[in-house]
Amino acid sequence: MRLPALLIPLALLATDGGPKSGADLVRQMHHRYTGTWYRNLTFVQTTTFPDRPPETWYEAGTIPGKLRIDIAPLDSMKVFMYVGDSAIVFEGGKRVAARRDRNLLMTLGFDVYGQRPETTIAQLKAQSIDLDRIREDTWDGTKVWVVGADKGDTTTNQFWIEQKRLLFVRLIEAHKSQKNPSAAPSLLDITFENYQPLGKAWVAPRCVIKLNGKEVQREEYRDIRADVKLQPDLYDPVTYHKATWIEAK
Repeated sequence: MRLPALLIPLALLATDGGPKSGADLVRQMHHRYTGTWYRNLTFVQTTTFPDRPPETWYEAGTIPGKLRIDIAPLDSMKVFMYVGDSAIVFEGGKRVAARRDRNLLMTLGFDVYGQRPETTIAQLKAQSIDLDRIREDTWDGTKVWVVGADKGDTTTNQFWIEQKRLLFVRLIEAHKSQKNPSAAPSLLDITFENYQPLGKAWVAPRCVIKLNGKEVQREEYRDIRADVKLQPDLYDPVTYHKATWIEAK
């Protein structure tokens, strides 16, 4: 018995719609928001810790791969910055530290929608995420794709993507101590929560960071703006420049 021609595409879609690998998923995420995701955003962040007073951070991110965090009070000229695969620290307007360190939260939460999928795939592989391993699960009552680890494995590098909107919701990442390489790695568990619309795309105004199962940092964003005019030297990795967008907002 032959299916009517018009029903064949529907039948195929019903049985063959999910990604077969993490690389497939990255391509689907990029395709979903091609031409609609914002190119940059700014926001004011309240950062709370379990053992010290909260702080105010002013953040500007540009896709792909650029993030600047100015720590209040602004006259301290204390800045953390990610540019590509490097992390840079300024204190008192002087560059005091730099190391190789890619921010996977930028890669998975933002850059994936604005850079070539093959670039994102290469960056994830470089962070020891097994893109050939993918499964379905649920997170906070929502269906997700999990890439990098089997069910029940909470120690292997992995990321979780909401199925419906193809949005990043969780990253688990092991970090080895540079001072003591033989020690057991510390385990970061980071979630993006409470997504809300921003332009034609989305932003998660809450980020929760756990270290070895204990919450160590919570971030709440406000005054979130997309596609802001930013100065050309905002992300200069060598020389400090005042972030003019903060006063202009």
